[in-house]
Amino acid sequence: MPRPAHSALALAGLMAAAGATHFLAPKPFDSIVPRALPGSPRTWTRVSGAAELALAAGLAVPGTRRASARATALFLAAVFPANVKMAYDWRHRSTAARAVAYGRLPLQLPLVLWAGHAARAED
Repeated sequence: MPRPAHSALALAGLMAAAGATHFLAPKPFDSIVPRALPGSPRTWTRVSGAAELALAAGLAVPGTRRASARATALFLAAVFPANVKMAYDWRHRSTAARAVAYGRLPLQLPLVLWAGHAARAED
């Protein structure tokens, strides 16, 4: 396994890319916002994108890395319902689309564990 600092920087890159994508191509994210959330899906897309960008910045800075990695783990767990909604909504799509939607579900756990590993970074 990579050193936690390198792992944290790689996770920061992933979170930054995801956050930017929320602003550059928001429609797919809007569609997976759970209906139970108040307000517009676009607002939630923007808020989650901004949160991902902030978490990425925190992961990149050694002084905030540990707290940001823990917050990233919590964030990744919090957005899991959106992945469940996507899998449910895409259940009648093509096999390839269903594979993407269903594949996101078990991917969340390794991402949370990755954030936990990044929280152990010393430098």
